[in-house]
Amino acid sequence: MDRLTTIPLRIGDWRVDPQLGQLARGSQIERLDARTLRLLLHLANRAGETVSMEELLDNVWSGVVVTQDSVYQAVTQLRRLLGDDAKDPRYIVTVPRLGYRLVAAVSPWPAETLEPLPAMETTPPRRPVYSRRFVGASVAALVIVVMAAFGLLRGDRAPPAKSVAVMPFLDLTTQEMKEEYFADGLTEELIHRLSKLPGFSVPAPTASYYYKDKQLPVTDIGAQLRVRYLLDGSLRESGEKLRISARLVRASDGVVIWSENYDRPKSDRVMIQDDIATKVATAISASLK
Repeated sequence: MDRLTTIPLRIGDWRVDPQLGQLARGSQIERLDARTLRLLLHLANRAGETVSMEELLDNVWSGVVVTQDSVYQAVTQLRRLLGDDAKDPRYIVTVPRLGYRLVAAVSPWPAETLEPLPAMETTPPRRPVYSRRFVGASVAALVIVVMAAFGLLRGDRAPPAKSVAVMPFLDLTTQEMKEEYFADGLTEELIHRLSKLPGFSVPAPTASYYYKDKQLPVTDIGAQLRVRYLLDGSLRESGEKLRISARLVRASDGVVIWSENYDRPKSDRVMIQDDIATKVATAISASLK
């Protein structure tokens, strides 16, 4: 079934065109970046079968050193594009401790019905109502442009020695996204704590959240934010406990220079955020002396 990587497919009620990197359903079109497209096609080639984390890392992230967090994030993004719900999946099912299974029907798109994908809407749309997240992302993009321009005007070539960007922590709890607000709160608390450390340079939350759900190499993010390190992490749950994983990555080459797991009861969320942020900030301060 390797030919599924080149021909148009029907996956559920979506048409997938690998050559154009697009999903289409009626007049709706979704663009797929190269990594997300490879993930979808690999699952499509194994439709109905459970595909392990290791297999996805070997085939979708071949030649790139990443952790399982990259798989979680890519699957979450793919589900959003497909309009899938992790709690009641019609496309991608999570198989606990094993991997993922594409459960939607997969078949070649009938040749007799092949026609050009609908063009993007060109008629003037109604005046949009922008969400706070959209406005925040736009402001973040402007912040990044200004930061880059300011850096060029100053003639700086290397970021400060203790510059750390805190990436939005991922919500990887069993029923995905139900702890997203907690993960976002932990991210902001970490930014606050690290920015208070002497000599540390930490981009503002608007700059960090611009990269939420984006699949970019750490080297690109580091260069755009002018930082030497990225702090990222994830949130999982087991019964009444939360496991918060954090790691510090060198932006120049993606090497992990520090990582730690923290297990806490789910009873007091604010206290957990405060406790974990304090411990992570202390550990990073010691690591970057």
